[in-house]
Amino acid sequence: MTDWTAGYVSEIGYTYGYYTELNPQRLALPLLAAGIAPPKVEAACELGFGQGMSVNIHAAASGTAWWGTDFNPAQAGFAQELAAASGAAAKLYDQAFAEFCTRPDLPDFDFIGLHGIWSWISDENRAVIVDFIRRKLKVGGVLYISYNTQPGWAAMVPMRELLIAHGDALAAKGQGIVNRIDAALGFAEQLFAAQPAYAAANPQVPQRIAKMQEQNRHYLAHEYFNRDWHPMSVAKMAEWLAPAKLGYAASAHYLDHVDAINLSEQQQALLNGIPDAGFRQLVRDFCCNTQFRRDYWIKGVRQPTALERLEGLRAQRLILTSPLQAVELKVTGNRGEATLNEGVYRPILDLLAGHKPHTLGQVEQQLAPRGITFAQILQAALILVGKGDVAVAQDEASASRARKPCDRLNQHLMHKSRASNDLAYLASPVTGGGVQVNRFQQLFLLARHQGRKMPEEWARFVWEHLQALGQRLTKEGKVLEAADENLAELTAQAQAFAEKQLPILKALQTA
Repeated sequence: MTDWTAGYVSEIGYTYGYYTELNPQRLALPLLAAGIAPPKVEAACELGFGQGMSVNIHAAASGTAWWGTDFNPAQAGFAQELAAASGAAAKLYDQAFAEFCTRPDLPDFDFIGLHGIWSWISDENRAVIVDFIRRKLKVGGVLYISYNTQPGWAAMVPMRELLIAHGDALAAKGQGIVNRIDAALGFAEQLFAAQPAYAAANPQVPQRIAKMQEQNRHYLAHEYFNRDWHPMSVAKMAEWLAPAKLGYAASAHYLDHVDAINLSEQQQALLNGIPDAGFRQLVRDFCCNTQFRRDYWIKGVRQPTALERLEGLRAQRLILTSPLQAVELKVTGNRGEATLNEGVYRPILDLLAGHKPHTLGQVEQQLAPRGITFAQILQAALILVGKGDVAVAQDEASASRARKPCDRLNQHLMHKSRASNDLAYLASPVTGGGVQVNRFQQLFLLARHQGRKMPEEWARFVWEHLQALGQRLTKEGKVLEAADENLAELTAQAQAFAEKQLPILKALQTA
């Protein structure tokens, strides 16, 4: 019998996550900051889209035509349901990579994305993907790829092998994956209690196992318990992608672009003295003990002129996505927590406080009398987007075209959230991507959409659904049993939502 899973966990579904790095709208700012010309993205593909939240949000929230596949038919079915609801240009399949990548009807792509795929598949599937990229990624096109990397995972590799071996050797036949995970983690704790020399030499591993005990078992199943699990250095990644004619471009993680929060002055000097870009990335990973990379690779890296770069950067649009008073002037990089310069960041945030898009050029013009330079504004943009307080916004025409597909998708997601905590994102036509909105907040929006105007009415709407499902709220670890207690808590949450989150969701055209 053919194993259609290819060793990948299929008995429980993947989480319903959204991954902003897969949004092509975010390409231009970090690429231009790195001195690289970004492409215009009209056709895009996601390989291994999981439940399809990202691909559907990006298809609904932009004019980009999306294609994609995920081998798991249950996950592909959910993704297709979302695509049908939005009516967006998303053609999604449940084919294995070898089958999908040879489809004769595929266009050439400006952008191909793989998030959380590369480290968890076989060399055979990697070869299929590289050949697909070679044939179907346009010249100048971008590959986004995330993967576990070395040296950050070096100590954990033997521990992961032990977890897998425990299941193979000791798990009861027919035992479900969740029970196998619990048993393997329990055995690991027994091992550490015996004080093995391995734990003394690698004290971070027991800490990681303790953290794993607290994590979602669906996530752990897909992260650690597949047949294939291969952390790969950036140098080895370059070897794999060479046949597709790809060169490393830049990190998709915005905070990686700010050396001051990630590297000491001595480390920066060391890296600046390395002429080879690929080797420089490898050494940087040693400096940071990097565990997970989020890379942009390009087929034909091209540098714009200095004027083209500045014009492109000044045209980038930003919108504040957090309440102004909630933005902390702190950021955490590889070196720990850093305090941001209030003299630079506060004027920028005050300018964005109305939650309306501004170009970097407009910010520069407004703040020039204060002596704030464009270089400072650019670094602030990278940090504020990287820490999630600000988002890149697409042009008005694109946002207008995306409004109806986003509305249809969001309505579908909000209706599904009546009975589930799993779906925590909605689509924004302003950013071309997703925005985090929890279950109760989605239900407040749904109540509002159905004509209930006041927070007290939204709270009662939510309570009606919870009652029908026999569900109760918890507060400070205690279940609220009485109806008036639940209503009081929901009303407080609804009022806070109306004051803080709702104005932002309106600005993002999600509400």
